[in-house]
Amino acid sequence: MQEKDVESLLKKAQKPSQDAMILHPFYKGKIQTAPKVPVRTYDDFAIWYTPGVARVCQEIAKDREKVYEYTNKENTIAIISDGTRILGLGDIGPEAGLPVMEGKALLFKYLGGVDAIPLCIGTTEIEETVQFCKWLSPSIAGINLEDVEKPKCFALLKRLQEELSIPVFHDDQQGTATITLAGLINSLRIVGKKIEEVRIAIIGAGSANYAFLRLLEKVNVDLGNVVVCDSKGILTKQRAQTLDEISRQMWIKTNREDISGGIEEALKGADVCIAYSKSGPGVIKPEWVKAMNKDAIVFAGANPVPEIWPWEAKQAGARIVATGRSDFPNQVNNSLGFPAIFRGVLDVRATKVTDEMCVAAAQAIADFAYRKGIHEEYIVPTMEEDQVYVEEAIAVAKKAIEQGVAQKILSDQELREKIEGRIKAGRIMERVLVNANIIKLP
Repeated sequence: MQEKDVESLLKKAQKPSQDAMILHPFYKGKIQTAPKVPVRTYDDFAIWYTPGVARVCQEIAKDREKVYEYTNKENTIAIISDGTRILGLGDIGPEAGLPVMEGKALLFKYLGGVDAIPLCIGTTEIEETVQFCKWLSPSIAGINLEDVEKPKCFALLKRLQEELSIPVFHDDQQGTATITLAGLINSLRIVGKKIEEVRIAIIGAGSANYAFLRLLEKVNVDLGNVVVCDSKGILTKQRAQTLDEISRQMWIKTNREDISGGIEEALKGADVCIAYSKSGPGVIKPEWVKAMNKDAIVFAGANPVPEIWPWEAKQAGARIVATGRSDFPNQVNNSLGFPAIFRGVLDVRATKVTDEMCVAAAQAIADFAYRKGIHEEYIVPTMEEDQVYVEEAIAVAKKAIEQGVAQKILSDQELREKIEGRIKAGRIMERVLVNANIIKLP
């Protein structure tokens, strides 16, 4: 690739950050509350508020499940973050994390029709966070954990899933793992390899790759053929013993041959590289990609800059390259996952989000793109293909019903109508507000 081409790509990669610094102060935030009912005259406040609302409260007091029928609880979730691992920026605090959580809430509404409240909390203690979520749970139907540092995120998710009666989902674990699995399914279809036969090198031992390993196990991958490399090198049997208990239970299953070394050794002879480590470039070197097997697949998922630039990986021999960025082909991004996963979860009132539900979501994403025609620069749908969210949400809801974790059983037709209606409404709302000049264009 010529130097001027590289400069052009680098300039393109920097533009979203430049635009963000102009548009964020222009709008002063990305979400707002909006009424859900008409106010035909001021007399309507007697219905929506006092005295009429008292009768509604009394009905819920007699049967607490009616809160789902008489309020917006059934479509409301909270996005909870303590600001300890914001994107690739690290522990920058809850205030600095709020723009990310607001953006997440926007995606939830626009892509999934889900009302999400961004809440960056002023504690980093697990016990306090668990208690906060318990206190909050009467008002919401689910929790999306976001940008919590490891290993705390593992224990926090486990505690909340065990102690709350509403679904708790950690997007940096389950969300990233879901879309990664979807991308891998179609990448392997293109190169003609079977998932149970390939050698996979996982770069980074954080929350995303931990959950991805769990999903690999659910689709019958022999984890002994998987090699994991963190910041200190490949996880050998001896090193795995030094990890926290939750992490050790999963990582100890990998690296049957007990290979040692670093990223270079992990990639040698690998068919697939799944990297969610630290922001690059230069974390993965082109010469290491050259040592991978023919038709190599490289997912460089670090944000804001991938571990290796896509064009470098391609020049080094990778056949399929994916990143987490929207300005390169093959964006393997959580935005394809969490809005639809929660849409499906909420509409059947599921009590939890299981790994099997995430696998169902991944397969639905992959199959949607496969039906359209996958190729080396199209392994998963783009965010503009809004029908994928419907198909994914239906798959999640049906799996919840199948697993017996759904409290509301709907037929396939009822599911489709409800899911399509919710997602469509979120998009229409944005258009109406723009057309009415309530949301002003810059």
